Amino acid sequence: MNDFLSDLFSLSGRVAVVTGGSSGIGRAIALGLGQAGASVVVVARQEDALRSTVDELPKGAYVVADLASRSALAAACEAIVEPFGPPDILVHAAGLNLRPPFAEQPVEQWDQTMAINLDAAYLLGQALGPGMAERGWGRIINIGSQQSVRAFGNSGAYGVSKAATLGLTRSQAEAWSSSGVCCNAIVPGFVKTPLTQETFADPERVARLAARTMMGRNGLAEDFVGAAIFLASDASAYVTGQAIFVDGGFSVY
Repeated sequence: MNDFLSDLFSLSGRVAVVTGGSSGIGRAIALGLGQAGASVVVVARQEDALRSTVDELPKGAYVVADLASRSALAAACEAIVEPFGPPDILVHAAGLNLRPPFAEQPVEQWDQTMAINLDAAYLLGQALGPGMAERGWGRIINIGSQQSVRAFGNSGAYGVSKAATLGLTRSQAEAWSSSGVCCNAIVPGFVKTPLTQETFADPERVARLAARTMMGRNGLAEDFVGAAIFLASDASAYVTGQAIFVDGGFSVY
């Protein structure tokens, strides 16, 4: 049984890239993929935080990049292949959460949000997906949001970007699934991460959100490791174009 499970979920010999891998959900997923056997390249802006993540990986490397800049992103796409070779797995967990009232949102915030949350996912997929397809195996995992399917908490540009993330995931799946590249999204519930620090400063709101789940608690970054390993492994060979909700039942309660 142990050999069976190991073969089904092992990422030994695989190379993974995780954007936003220096904190929150991205960091937890990066560490989980590393424990499952993958060589992991983490991409983010803060070098100290990246170095801290890599220090905990069995086999890891990092690339410093501001994914809001297309030139920096293009350079990152070249740099991420250097440590371990072409990636087999791409996880786009980097995100920007600027949500003032929509009518007051500056166009600069709109552009920056789309650049990181949506454009970077598209451009990374365009850079890495065809190579996965040529090799006949690959996994692309995008991180969505409850705002992917509902208006919630001044969704604004963030909500639009996360709704589009699910559409992008389906388009990626349509393009490359027949070549062995499974493309899926993970949709979190309300999770304690650096992006939600402001909300978690309000204990009453935190309690209300926890009560809206079936499990009676809000999420932790570690809650997404199992789903990510499943979607990154051979276990998900016939799963593509899907949005997997990991939200304690928030979306159906």
